[in-house]
Amino acid sequence: MGQIIPPFRIKLLSKYIPDKTAKLVVLDVGCGSESPSITKKAFPNIHYIGVDIDVSYGNSKKDIECIDEFIQMDLNNFDSNKLSDNAYDIIIMSHIIEHLIDGDKIVEAMLQKLKKGGLIYIEFPSEKSVFLPSMKGTLNFFDDETHCRIYSIKEVCNLILKKRGINGSSEFKILRVGVVRQWINIFLLPLKVLMHLIKFGHCKGGIFWDLLGFANFVLAQKKEI
Repeated sequence: MGQIIPPFRIKLLSKYIPDKTAKLVVLDVGCGSESPSITKKAFPNIHYIGVDIDVSYGNSKKDIECIDEFIQMDLNNFDSNKLSDNAYDIIIMSHIIEHLIDGDKIVEAMLQKLKKGGLIYIEFPSEKSVFLPSMKGTLNFFDDETHCRIYSIKEVCNLILKKRGINGSSEFKILRVGVVRQWINIFLLPLKVLMHLIKFGHCKGGIFWDLLGFANFVLAQKKEI
């Protein structure tokens, strides 16, 4: 269980959370694929709240044990009342908005849920992904039939920046944007290809994401004032 190399989002958030032992409240929207244990390993004292349609999607028993609270919700039928306003130090939305018909409205709703000074991380397939080769495990955007919307960095940033405070200025500051890429994954790619061929008989598209720039990200912070 767990990944040897922490996901990009964990490495990036670690740069903005100097105290790894801080007792932060983390809301992980779409908390599958071992995210509970991965996040708790990096930040052991957090209060981890997961939101998803199914707690066991891509999660082992150990992952489920890492969840302090679980809110069952079909995000295509989003109920904002199930989440408190101004309550979370970190909100993670990793590869979720591309699956949602009204993902932009849900991003806007999440901004209201974040505490002042809090961080929101959003990761999503890049516009470039529609031109990548098709592969099992998703390399081209359209490989995943549940993908229903293509987002750009510009669009996601604008959704965040248009949230205005009393003085008329944006309530948020964009900290980082760009391509999700970890050079260690690119360096280890030949080994990963060999391992996939031995284990599966083919390569899964995910091992090429870093090399080909499949995903983009936006990291923003809610201003203190």
